[in-house]
Amino acid sequence: MRQHVNPLSRFFQLPLELPRPDQLFDDPKRPLHLDIGCARGLCLLELSALRPDWNHLGVEIRRPLVLAAQRDRDRLERHNLHYLFCNANISVEGWLAALPEDQLRLVSIQFPDPWFKRRHRKRRVMQPSLLRAIATALTPGRELFLQSDVLEVIEPMVALTELSNCFERPDEDARPWRAENPLPVPTERERYVQEQGLPAYRVLYRRNNRSVPELEALEEAWQRVDNPAETALIS
Repeated sequence: MRQHVNPLSRFFQLPLELPRPDQLFDDPKRPLHLDIGCARGLCLLELSALRPDWNHLGVEIRRPLVLAAQRDRDRLERHNLHYLFCNANISVEGWLAALPEDQLRLVSIQFPDPWFKRRHRKRRVMQPSLLRAIATALTPGRELFLQSDVLEVIEPMVALTELSNCFERPDEDARPWRAENPLPVPTERERYVQEQGLPAYRVLYRRNNRSVPELEALEEAWQRVDNPAETALIS
């Protein structure tokens, strides 16, 4: 059962100043994996043990899940792991911009909340400003991993990512969807999907050498793709 919150409500629009890596991890210079929408955080909890030479940060908009995940982290004393409560589209962009060059090696967005109605499209986690911040923080060759069990969720994410021209898919990956999760640990939602015999749609991207588009240009291009009827009325 998905527990939705409205990211556009006033409470979630308040920007939060997120702690720096040196305030989160015992060794802030390790490569960083950022998981946006980490839910209860069990995937990162396992990953932090399997990949102790990485730092793992999960951000989540549902505070009770973050508190529970952080209790697990503290109990197990995983000093390469942390969870933060925030709205990624409000608070993560500035945090990413302050990271040292090439510290961010992987960003994952896995099974984000589905918003099916057209009027709710601005509630999607992947917005032009967030994608642009991710593309700016990732150096060439570093990765962005997306997956969902809902086509109506992942298809706009893929379309926006490819519209930016900042990412490419590995030549060896199957199209349109990658067969396997590149991470060695599935999320809670992924486990459920697998148990039910349902499909999961996955795409792995690598940052290329192209420049990050200006935000206004990307937003205008995305509006034409995502809402062509409204764009036609305006023009």
